[in-house]
Amino acid sequence: MRETVAMQAIRVTVWGENVHEQKHELVRTIYPTGMHRCIADGLSESDEFLTRTATLQEPEHGLSEQMLADTDVLTWWGHAAHGQVEDAVVERVQKRVWEGMGLIVLHSGHYSKIFKRLMGTACSLRWREAGEKERLWVCNPGHPIAQGIGDCFELPNTEMYGEPFAIPTPDEQVFISWFQGGEVFRSGCTWKRGNGKIFYFRPGHESYPIFHHPMVKLVLKNACRWARPEGSQWIDRCPNIPIGEAPEPLAKQGPSIHQPGEEGLR
Repeated sequence: MRETVAMQAIRVTVWGENVHEQKHELVRTIYPTGMHRCIADGLSESDEFLTRTATLQEPEHGLSEQMLADTDVLTWWGHAAHGQVEDAVVERVQKRVWEGMGLIVLHSGHYSKIFKRLMGTACSLRWREAGEKERLWVCNPGHPIAQGIGDCFELPNTEMYGEPFAIPTPDEQVFISWFQGGEVFRSGCTWKRGNGKIFYFRPGHESYPIFHHPMVKLVLKNACRWARPEGSQWIDRCPNIPIGEAPEPLAKQGPSIHQPGEEGLR
């Protein structure tokens, strides 16, 4: 059944590296149209979202200035080709996050250029691929991203990520995972950068049908709702405000090395 809400559609661009799907038959079997298309299809179960996809192989990785300008929320999945993402595109995405675009980083996207740049840390972690069970506990039940999840949900087979996770302390912790081998991991974290909201969500290993799971699809819908832009845009510039434009009457009282109207470097 399709969900319907009476509000302006949230424009979501689903970005996928699209490398494993082309190289590994196992991944193609699970995601015959690609993980990016599966994620987009899950969001499209609700009329609330207007989804598009973009991949590494497209010109400008599918993330042109216009594409990003028309995006409210960008989801990001990468793994094998982080280094192939052009720095100019990373700069472009970062600027849009500062301006207010939401960013949802999935699974191995923790090591992407854009996530590490926005976090300012290594974003490293421990991992193991053994097909073990993961239980995701809701540790912030009042958070919009956790709505409809209940106390927890389980993924029967997945890749383990374990602490320490080299990220800044999250603004909000939504989920924490326990793995069958005993490790725990901060698997649902939020931050604010400029005007933009960022959510990191751990599940999404390519060898398992995780993006088909109904609870994972619900989390992604909730996250895109939460991350949509709010308020005015934060602009990356440092304008000079002349004395005559000060909110209160002001007379010059000291020397200055800057010329009138000069932007200056700050």
